[in-house]
Amino acid sequence: MSTSSVSTTTVANGLPAPQVQPNSPPGAPKEADGKLESLLQRINSLTAQYQTEPGQPAAGGRPLGPATAVTAPKPVVAAAQESPDAAGSFVPREPSTFAEAGITESAVEELTLKYLLARGEDTGHGVADQIKLPYLMLEPLLRQMKQDQLVVYRGTTTVGDYVYQLTDMGRERARRHSAKCTYFGSAPVELDEYIQSVGAQSLQHQRPSEPALREAFRDLLINPRMLDRLGPAINSGRGMFLFGSPGNGKTSIAERVTRCFGQFIWIPRAIGVDGEIVRLYDPSHHELAMNSKSEGLLTTEKYDRRWVRVRRPTIVVGGELTMDNLELTLNTATGVSEAPIQLKSNCGTLVIDDFGRQRMSTDELLNRWIVPLEKRYDFLNLPSGKKIQVPFDQLIIFSTNLEPKDLVDDAFLRRIPYKIEVTDPSEDEFRELFRMMCPLLGFEYSAESVDYLIETYYRNTTRPFRCCHPRDLLLQVRNYCSYKRQPVQLTPSAMDFAVENYFAAV
Repeated sequence: MSTSSVSTTTVANGLPAPQVQPNSPPGAPKEADGKLESLLQRINSLTAQYQTEPGQPAAGGRPLGPATAVTAPKPVVAAAQESPDAAGSFVPREPSTFAEAGITESAVEELTLKYLLARGEDTGHGVADQIKLPYLMLEPLLRQMKQDQLVVYRGTTTVGDYVYQLTDMGRERARRHSAKCTYFGSAPVELDEYIQSVGAQSLQHQRPSEPALREAFRDLLINPRMLDRLGPAINSGRGMFLFGSPGNGKTSIAERVTRCFGQFIWIPRAIGVDGEIVRLYDPSHHELAMNSKSEGLLTTEKYDRRWVRVRRPTIVVGGELTMDNLELTLNTATGVSEAPIQLKSNCGTLVIDDFGRQRMSTDELLNRWIVPLEKRYDFLNLPSGKKIQVPFDQLIIFSTNLEPKDLVDDAFLRRIPYKIEVTDPSEDEFRELFRMMCPLLGFEYSAESVDYLIETYYRNTTRPFRCCHPRDLLLQVRNYCSYKRQPVQLTPSAMDFAVENYFAAV
């Protein structure tokens, strides 16, 4: 008796699907047909996320051709849909193979051995959590390490997992790896992936509007003319000079500029370049902002845990800035390089505060950055001597009390297209600052006391108004009242005490 013959046809997603030929013999069991139909439905259901029209983007953001297999190429960054942050935000997709992760098995084995050497023992899931790769990727490697007698089973935990411990051979190999580099944290992300992520999250793609600026500066008193000057400079995404007398809020303005852009970005914990580890995520500069229960996207989508979501960074450096902060810094004890500040501030704002007062000369700083400011990329030297190209994609703000033309030459000023002077507040603005600060510091506003202050200590002495004076004088009064155990109250006599202390050397 003849049997049913099976051929293959290509379905929409490019996968071959079994089809029963019409010459199936009469009387063939209907039960077999039903099982086959059920199997086909199951296959289609599992691969539905890859079904798309030829030439249209698939789930990973890469177009599939008419005969493209569903084993998609390496997922770098996938565009997020219905993002809770802003339209067009990006989320790194979880890899399913070492090739997709851009890392070799030997590199993962090295991280695993060094971690177990430091830890002593851990489960397979614990190792996966440490190096931030899926356990299903790591489990076959752990089995291979067991066969190679690098690890042994110390015990069992959940179904399919074990407690792993190094053998003598494993400890010896781990020590050799640690002698070169002690790093055993998150598996590094390829440099190319990081470059693509910066391009996807760049400030160049965003054009903040006037309402966005007003929202960002809502806690500052900014006159409309200043806001109109700041708006185009922020929209340019390139750079600006903020200059003027001290105490008028240049640093405060610079620190709030980032609020005009999208709230969050994704950055890798570490970048790998030809075996070198560059640590990028820095808790002292990056504010972690991982998903919450209310953010449906991140709780339903599996993201690459080698990346972290942080608030768009605002990094402020002042007189402590040196040339070493602008280059990769190798920690000789650990063998790990630290990223420079311009790399950590990518997709955010970098504020050079008190520009002109750094320990290095302004010429050194400007010569180092004159090309990156023009080309929007920078070159860094690895400890091995190799030079790499990295993005230089941030809004740089130079804040100074000095005249820009006295600090830099015309060639550099041309590359900083916006020079904005932060002027002294008017008398009306000065009074408004008192009205704003009084309730914040626990005072009831007293027009009589403010009139006395302005007449006695500003008009009669031709002292200029400064934006910082209302806050600083009110703090003097509050501290005095606290010391005397008196109610916090704004009076002319309290103003006399505050001015005597605050302006004693001015």
